[in-house]
Amino acid sequence: MSQKLKVGVLGATGMVGQRFISLLENHPWFEVVTLAASPRSAGKTYEEAVGGRWKMTTPMPEAVKNIVVMNVNEVEKVASGVDFVFSAVDMSKDEIKAIEEAYAKTETPVVSNNSAHRWTPDVPMVVPEINPEHFEVIKFQKERLGTTRGFVAVKPNCSIQSYAPVLTAWKEFEPYEVVATTYQAISGAGKTFKDWPEMVENIIPYIGGEEEKSEQEPLRLWGNIEDGVIKKAASPVITCQCIRVPVLNGHTAAVFVKFKKQPTKEQLIEKLVNFKGLPQELELPSAPKQFIQYLEEDNRPQVTADVDFENGMGVSVGRLREDTVYDYKFVGLSHNTVRGAAGGAVLCAELLKAQGYIQAK
Repeated sequence: MSQKLKVGVLGATGMVGQRFISLLENHPWFEVVTLAASPRSAGKTYEEAVGGRWKMTTPMPEAVKNIVVMNVNEVEKVASGVDFVFSAVDMSKDEIKAIEEAYAKTETPVVSNNSAHRWTPDVPMVVPEINPEHFEVIKFQKERLGTTRGFVAVKPNCSIQSYAPVLTAWKEFEPYEVVATTYQAISGAGKTFKDWPEMVENIIPYIGGEEEKSEQEPLRLWGNIEDGVIKKAASPVITCQCIRVPVLNGHTAAVFVKFKKQPTKEQLIEKLVNFKGLPQELELPSAPKQFIQYLEEDNRPQVTADVDFENGMGVSVGRLREDTVYDYKFVGLSHNTVRGAAGGAVLCAELLKAQGYIQAK
């Protein structure tokens, strides 16, 4: 592409905003030209605004250090210089809904990492390999907003990325009952061990709102568009526990599944390793070549060995075996701030661009 699309990052100083900036460094299609954050950061260079709070393991990209941070609430001003924005703002749910729609109404597409719009009936919540057809609901959303090119699209919660793709790969065997326990990294709370010393050698058996998201959001991914809105699927029934563990990056899930049709272990593994979607067919820049890998070793997947599989955009599965109560059980692992957050949103934006939803203004 000769001309890169001009991108803004809303909520640029937080952990997910930082991850967006890291992932977009040298992106072949997108160039970060505008950074916006809370009024207290506005007017400072990005380097000054972040100060000692840079949380990525890679250095801050040189290209963004001297960009002057704008006030995220000055919607028209921020939107005027960009083709679309990524949203990682830290506000109340109602404030996020309002500000993301305000940006959309300036004819600026918004690709959001936030949960606020995940259940707005005409907002697509997409994992590009699973439900890219949900982007078709955008035309109904534009009618509601009164826009021609502005809209909001979101990606789902980080906790479901280690098992929703797996269950999608097994769809033909009709999974109908699922029990999942997720062991979630502290970066999911926007923290490092330096910020959260009480997490060292500790486990906290509660993450606010996470169990409801983990049980319900996969059903929306598997739903259909009816009468201009997305109706969630009725099955499988999913029940979850979500536990915070002393890991920096990587959400692990231990999952039990019952099927209506009885597959063999070999069939299940074959479906996993051959599971592909539109991102792989279109060879999108951030798409993993191998979306799901299956590891035969008894002690895999492991966070330290496997979290960065396919640059953090792939899913690792292991320990698939028959169960005495359920039909099968397995362990899944995904990178929560790459595939589960900023990377998943970047992949959504790439697909939206490839399909013509996002264009230069």
